[in-house]
Amino acid sequence: MHNRKRLVFFLVILVLVSALAALFAYQPLFQKWSGFRSWRLGLDLAGGTYLVYEIDLSGVAQGDRDSVVKGLRDVIEERVNLFGVSEPKVYLESGAETNRLIVELAGVKDVGAAIAEIGATPFLDFREIIEGEQVIDGVATTTATIVPTELTGRYVKGAQLGFDSYTGEPQVYLQFTDEGAKIFEEVTGHNIGKPLCIFLDNQIRSFDEDCPIVQAKISGGNAQITGRFTTDEARKIVERFNAGALPAPIKLINQQTISADFGADSLTRAVLAGAVGTGVIILFMLLYYRRLGIFAAVALVMYIALTLGIFKIVPVTMTLAGIAGFILSIGMAVDANILVFERTKEEIKKGLAKTAAIEEGFRRAWTSIRDSNVSTMITSAVLYYFTSSFVKGFALALFLGVVVSMFSAITITRVLLRVFIRDAK
Repeated sequence: MHNRKRLVFFLVILVLVSALAALFAYQPLFQKWSGFRSWRLGLDLAGGTYLVYEIDLSGVAQGDRDSVVKGLRDVIEERVNLFGVSEPKVYLESGAETNRLIVELAGVKDVGAAIAEIGATPFLDFREIIEGEQVIDGVATTTATIVPTELTGRYVKGAQLGFDSYTGEPQVYLQFTDEGAKIFEEVTGHNIGKPLCIFLDNQIRSFDEDCPIVQAKISGGNAQITGRFTTDEARKIVERFNAGALPAPIKLINQQTISADFGADSLTRAVLAGAVGTGVIILFMLLYYRRLGIFAAVALVMYIALTLGIFKIVPVTMTLAGIAGFILSIGMAVDANILVFERTKEEIKKGLAKTAAIEEGFRRAWTSIRDSNVSTMITSAVLYYFTSSFVKGFALALFLGVVVSMFSAITITRVLLRVFIRDAK
């Protein structure tokens, strides 16, 4: 026989933890305390801006495009984070013919400044001049073609502001990564005696718009940019390089803004839908299972409180899709109770006492509960890792919800039944 005092103590702990989780999840209670963890809402609930950028990969070798695009995504995500946007999402559009990058800025107030900051990240590349000969009307003419090299801003490790010792003009000193230093050494090595141009945002930025002549192979991974810019311009260039230089140019091709009022209305409707759905489930359990339904209802309320508390602690960015995943997990939690109760009713019909029937019901239902929940968790994991955007929110909410639902069905409901159900005479 189970130790009743220990079960009662455990039940009290579960109730207290659930109550604290409910208070923690209730946002208005903590809004007066500045800095307290608040819910992270997605673009569709908090409002904000949806930006689509097109990546220009014309100057990138075919074999390097995947790494360049991924590096570009990481750089922009870092810059958006530095700007202070709450829970930004930066991801590559799937299934598009052209390479497109999506940036979601949920709850951002100054959209124009955020767009300017993203687009202001400098694109640096070094270009060599290839001389050739062209015959026009029988006359040989020397031609010069500016060709991009492999050395771009993706290999910049850091930047510093400096000044020319003779003219006092501002300069930007660059330090390349180890890989960038090797490329820089190779580029300067096979361009000795030839000009090497430095371009910043597709504008020449080297020695007053004259490409410098490479005197010797340069090792060590250091370079400098001089040009017609002020000290403030040079300082901004340094800041942006240190935050991450774009490995390829980007162009804003689409912008959609969702108002905060629309997001608030969507949130209200989603919460209402969840409350109504939960209420209908509880009513069904009470009408169909009577006394057992009471325990299922209590366990369901505790489950909701615990899950919302975990969502806020993680934290999970809540979107409409995420709320849908959470509501689906509520159904999964009730489904586990139904399996246990049906098994229990079968055992009671066989003549077992209630306490023994409950234990047997849990034992026989466990394999079905385990298999159904594990298969759902596997599906959620696949959706999370192989999809993007809103589907990921749905998958994460469903995965966490199912994990907690297994604990709720097997632990909370079981403890409630063990404490309050006695053998019938």
